[in-house]
Amino acid sequence: MEQDFLLLLPVFFPMAAGLLMLLPFWKKAGRGGKRLFVASSLALELVFTILCLTGGERTLVLGQLADSLQICFQVDLLSRIFALLSVSMWLLVGIFAFRYMDHENHEERFFGFYLIVEGALAALSFAGNLISFYLFFEVMTLTSLFLVFHEGTRPAILAGLKYLFYSVAGAFMALFGIFFLSGFGGLGNFMPGGILDGGAVSDQPGLLFASAFFLIVGFGAKAGMFPMHGWLPTAHPEAPAPASAVLSGVITKMGVLGIIRAVYYVIGPDLLRGSWFQTVWIILALITVFMGSMLAYREKLLKKRLAYSTVSQVSYILFGLALMNQTAFMGAMLHVVFHSLVKNVLFLAAGAVIYQTGKTRVSELSAIGKEMPVTIWCFAFASLALIGIPPASGFMSKWYLAQGALASGTGAFTWFGPVVLLASALLTAGYLLPVVIHGFFPGADYNYSALKKQEPSLLMTIPMALMAAGALIFGMFPDVILNAVTAVAGGIF
Repeated sequence: MEQDFLLLLPVFFPMAAGLLMLLPFWKKAGRGGKRLFVASSLALELVFTILCLTGGERTLVLGQLADSLQICFQVDLLSRIFALLSVSMWLLVGIFAFRYMDHENHEERFFGFYLIVEGALAALSFAGNLISFYLFFEVMTLTSLFLVFHEGTRPAILAGLKYLFYSVAGAFMALFGIFFLSGFGGLGNFMPGGILDGGAVSDQPGLLFASAFFLIVGFGAKAGMFPMHGWLPTAHPEAPAPASAVLSGVITKMGVLGIIRAVYYVIGPDLLRGSWFQTVWIILALITVFMGSMLAYREKLLKKRLAYSTVSQVSYILFGLALMNQTAFMGAMLHVVFHSLVKNVLFLAAGAVIYQTGKTRVSELSAIGKEMPVTIWCFAFASLALIGIPPASGFMSKWYLAQGALASGTGAFTWFGPVVLLASALLTAGYLLPVVIHGFFPGADYNYSALKKQEPSLLMTIPMALMAAGALIFGMFPDVILNAVTAVAGGIF
């Protein structure tokens, strides 16, 4: 296959645009000029990404670090899903951020790193092997750190350092796993079903399982899987709302992508199914699902509640991947897309409330639906999708996850897994619906004379409305996404 240099554009164009945005002269430029530059960059990135995703498979070798360490990009079915998801969410959240960043300082720094991180996400989506993925995984961590740091307060700095500590610890664990896999031939290009040398694996199965464990815990740190989840509830409340949205809706999915690539495109599920590794992975995922939901239910700060919700919901995806059958894998992939849509809406709605009212606690949100009806309706639709109430999108992904668990042949987990998912769904209703109910129905004793309309501008409401509509429409008309996910799963199993 010939070298395709078109793959350089979605990776390095936003990085270059972000570096330009960090130049000192932007501090004196007007907001209109900054927004035009960022909007044009985000739109062009969408165009470049779509161009790379059209046609057949593409590949590009950037260079050699050593004889067996090749840096390369490739386009396959999986990269198409993650690349299109990340670039779409980045564009919509970026539009929202134009207005939100009005009350933040140093917006040129925020948008500069925002664009650089987008290039790193494209590189991760197109990474052709584990070495390439790991390299840009570190780039994503180090650049997204500045989104958490942005406000520059002591809590924000401490939250950023905690994010960095967990991310670096996870990355080192993943690097150990990659190092051990190199002895099995695990540094080649990704292929559905795995690439390992069967003879080498049969001689040292214990080392293989240990390598897989390091990889899922290491990449799972970014996905918020227990015991590496602690950064999420600390970083999200301190970051600006657009940063919280993409941290939860997109960046956590890069941890998921790393796990999918390692388990399904390097090792192969057939080598891991039925091992102690699979059992431990399922247990960790279910602990995270239930723990995250319970902590979200008890949390009083809205953004921190949503952060704990992310801890829980992303591990729905990891639970589906850990079952290692086609139905559960499809449910996991569907939840990647649907959770990204939903959690971006929820965090942006929370950000809109903070921007307009300064309210951060759930107890302060009585009658907020009367003051900001469009925002809270978006929050309501996203909540229904996250709970899994049909016909919203979350119902379909959770249905496939439950069906995959029942057909998994994993002993007690065939029934215990769906029970935990159901309990988590009930807790999700318990921590999201009160915001909506009390927001629209504050009670007869509420002082209605104090109400005032304070809906945010169209730059904030339109991205929320589009993603909230997507969370419903993709549940009612899922064929496009379902066909893509089925094609990915069919190539693996």
